[in-house]
Formats: sequence, structure tokens, C-alpha cells
Amino acid sequence: MAAAPSPPSPRQTLWDISPPVQPGSPVFPGDAPFSLQWAARIGPNCPVNLSTLTLSPHTGAHADAPLHYGDEGAPIGEVALEPYLGPCRVIHAIGCGPLVRWQHLVHAIPDPAALPPRVLVRTYARMPQDRWDDDLPAYAPETLERLAELGVLLVGIDSASVDPATSKTLDSHQVLRRRGLHVLENLLLDEVREGDYELIALPLRLSTACASPVRAVLRALA
Repeated sequence: MAAAPSPPSPRQTLWDISPPVQPGSPVFPGDAPFSLQWAARIGPNCPVNLSTLTLSPHTGAHADAPLHYGDEGAPIGEVALEPYLGPCRVIHAIGCGPLVRWQHLVHAIPDPAALPPRVLVRTYARMPQDRWDDDLPAYAPETLERLAELGVLLVGIDSASVDPATSKTLDSHQVLRRRGLHVLENLLLDEVREGDYELIALPLRLSTACASPVRAVLRALA
């Protein structure tokens, strides 16, 4: 007798776009690597497991604070939360080269007036989750300028930085500062199709930190 067919899987409504944070997670050369130690373990005299973390706030999916690229900027615990929550558009610019330019995005912006205020760009076919990429793709500063002009509040990318790894002037970060743009870096977009979603990626209320890890997720629009 033939087995009954499996029921159809429900339509996916939630995408976790946060890479795992674990030993070996790539960080900018010289930054603090992730580590976890056990301060206590369950046993005869202890009812709980208790861990201690050491990590850079730029580990995994994270939100940079204005303080990261300007001494006068706010720490992450003082930034507004609204930009990290709401409609967004995921745009593919896979294999675009060292810089995401406007020409790599325009195919997904047929009506600029209808562009959501959050834009996430996928540049990797497969995001490197276990190694640092010296040739990481970044945003061209003029691309960020153009997005700001269209009313975008937050930009994201699946690489570790909106600037090239070798940059000393951080031109794209300075556009963020000047235009008041918020940013998410190190997003895992490997399984996400182009299109519109709801973004939920709230930073921790770290009162004096230059960034915060986020648990970034996308939810299907109703």
C-alpha cells in the first residue's frame, strides 16, 4: 500500500537573517573574537548554567551607532528604534563587485516613490559565515546619497561593512552620519528572495556602546 502523501508545508512567513554567533565568527581584523565561558554549571550545589560572553558589538548581524564613526554621535542605546522596525525591500546585487552602485539596484526600484524606507542589499551568492573577507562588497557613497534622497531611513548589507575593508576615510559611513541614515551589517540574506518584507532588527539598549548585535528577522507582509 502506498504511503499517504506528506501534507504541503505551510508558506514561509519568517526568515532569520542573523548569522550564527559562535567561536570562529568572523570579525574585523584586530577586533575582539567571540568567546563563551561557563561561570557556573548545573550540579549538586548549583541549580543553573551561567555563561559569560566576550565579543565585539560588531559581531554577527549588528547595528552601528553614530558614535562608531563620529565622536559627537549617539551611542546605540540612544538611537531611535523606529528605523529598525517596519517595511523594507530586499534587493539582489549578487556579484556586483567591490561597490554597490545605483545601477545594481535600479532594476528593483521601478517606482522610486513606492520604495519602502528600509533597503537591504544582498551581494553574496553565499555569505562567508566562517571567515573574514578582505574583499567584502560595500556601498558606493553616491548610492547611499541617492537612497537618502528617496527617503530611506535604514540601509543594510550582507557584508561586514558599508565601506571597503581597507578604507581609512570611511566615506560611506560618513554619508550615514551626514544624512542621518541607520545601518545594519552582516545580514544573512542567502535564502531571501527580492521583494518587500517587514524588518524586525532591534538593537540592545547598550548605553555607551558604538554598536549592538541584533536578531534580525524578516516577516512576510500580510
